[in-house]
Amino acid sequence: MKFGKKGKLSLRYVRSFQILDRIGPVAYRVALPLALAGVHDVFHVSMLRKYIPDPTYIFDYDPLQLQKNLTYIEEPVQIVERKDQPLRNQTLPLVKLVWNNHAISEAPSELEEEMRIKYP
Repeated sequence: MKFGKKGKLSLRYVRSFQILDRIGPVAYRVALPLALAGVHDVFHVSMLRKYIPDPTYIFDYDPLQLQKNLTYIEEPVQIVERKDQPLRNQTLPLVKLVWNNHAISEAPSELEEEMRIKYP
């Protein structure tokens, strides 16, 4: 995916991202923001630049509110899409929900009536 431009004018370097883990001897997994959700998060070392520390730079992230047993509560944030799934004799109303601490691309389809019961 070209970062917003095509051809020779495409960006070769976007900005600094946090390295999550080392996949192999020459591959790294990088934490990408939601705006770059369509980009694969594993990069070859030749595509990365060395980070020169800047004391004024702060990573922006929302910390999780963990409970004592190291779990967190997931709640639906919004309904992204509604659709009817036709079956042979009936149609099932489905909704696609965005959960807190998850990307929109990870939104699963669930039965609408079950969601109304669990989250009125």
